[in-house]
Amino acid sequence: MAEKRKIGFTETILRDAHQSLIATRMTTEEMVPALEILDAVGYNALECWGGATFDASVRFLHEDPWERLRTFRKHVKNTKLQMLLRGQNLLGYRHYADDMVDEFVNKSIANGIDIIRIFDAFNDVRNLEAAIKACKKYGGHAQGTISYTLSPVHTPEMFIKLIKQIAEMGADSVCIKDMAGLLDPYGTYDLVKAIKSEVKIPLELHTHATSGLGSMTYMKAAEAGVDIIDTALSPFAEGTSQPPTEPMVYAFDHSGGQFETGLSMEKLNEATEYFRPLREADIASGLMDTKLLGVDINTLIYQVPGGMLSNLVSQLKQANAMDKFEDVLKEVPRVREDLGYPPLVTPSSQIVGTQAVLNIVTGERYKMVPNEFKDVVRGKYGATTVPISDEFAKKILGDEAKDRITHRPADDLAPELDKAKEEFAEYIEQPEDILTGAMFPGPAVEFFKWRQAQKYGIDSTLLDEKDQVYPV
Repeated sequence: MAEKRKIGFTETILRDAHQSLIATRMTTEEMVPALEILDAVGYNALECWGGATFDASVRFLHEDPWERLRTFRKHVKNTKLQMLLRGQNLLGYRHYADDMVDEFVNKSIANGIDIIRIFDAFNDVRNLEAAIKACKKYGGHAQGTISYTLSPVHTPEMFIKLIKQIAEMGADSVCIKDMAGLLDPYGTYDLVKAIKSEVKIPLELHTHATSGLGSMTYMKAAEAGVDIIDTALSPFAEGTSQPPTEPMVYAFDHSGGQFETGLSMEKLNEATEYFRPLREADIASGLMDTKLLGVDINTLIYQVPGGMLSNLVSQLKQANAMDKFEDVLKEVPRVREDLGYPPLVTPSSQIVGTQAVLNIVTGERYKMVPNEFKDVVRGKYGATTVPISDEFAKKILGDEAKDRITHRPADDLAPELDKAKEEFAEYIEQPEDILTGAMFPGPAVEFFKWRQAQKYGIDSTLLDEKDQVYPV
């Protein structure tokens, strides 16, 4: 009998699962009781940090994300901790200078991260260079990542070429990040098979259950040779989250001798029992919208990720224009084509989505154009999949169109770490605060003020914006 092949699992309940279903509102306090149970399951890794968890911690939860990471590390002794990093964008929404990237990666690893999944929203591999280099420099595992999407110009050959380039940059493993749940089972089989024949480092697959294809896609990917898959414990799985962990483990462990997982079903069940009441509470409070738990076939028709759908709904409600929802969905692919077919993931999904809403609500295409959209056309986010036409660039930028850049955008950025140290000097209680402030200046300052007020028993709502809090 042939030897069973082991399939690794990365658990997302501490990051992407609650980001996808409850806007990243799970608190550290809610997660801590489950950490040692999760550590005993036998996962390849626990994805626990990065993405929107940093922003939400500071902006909404009054939590220090660095302290959250240190808490995870304290309780998780046997399993690798993994984070998601937006390449040159770090965890923010713009490009940061190389010195900032280097220091952020340094501090992430120093505080407990083992694996950094590094991607770029535009699949411009130049935007991965600094982060991969820093990750290797500080002893982390660099997972280079492609953002999967569908369009007339995205072909398997293009993705294979990107993966090979990333592997040649020194990545320790590679990942296909399917943020919208667009992968289908048989197409995935062919893509994984082709990548595994060309690239010898481990391959991980990340998808979402939005389209209803996720679990089937994982089974075919395993048959084609994928090494690791991303799943979420069932209380926070399905819908716009990942396929559920427990049935995937069961399916592989009952595969007629083909596969094994090495995961403990007993510990998985224990973790599930812990998280189930949290799910029920989130549904009862309205934090978990049941609309996000079903299958949404629009993601296959319009290539719109689940998180982007909820953003579009929010923007249309604010504009009192929900009757235009279908029109906006149809406008998204048109805007995306004009912009050179970027994958739709933060920040490109917000940029394309906002422009689609403006085009429909104003009644005239590109009558109003936000600066972020203009910056994509200027080349400030990197190269688009298809070059943006000169005619369209002139329409958006006018005479500025002649100054578009083609080099790596971060080459134009002066070092900014020392400037950030000065800017946030009055609030710094740990070196990591400099990075928090640089990425989210407004919310970070509010958080720093709140933290100081808590320390000295002062009502932070009474503080002037420039006030420094001293002991009374």
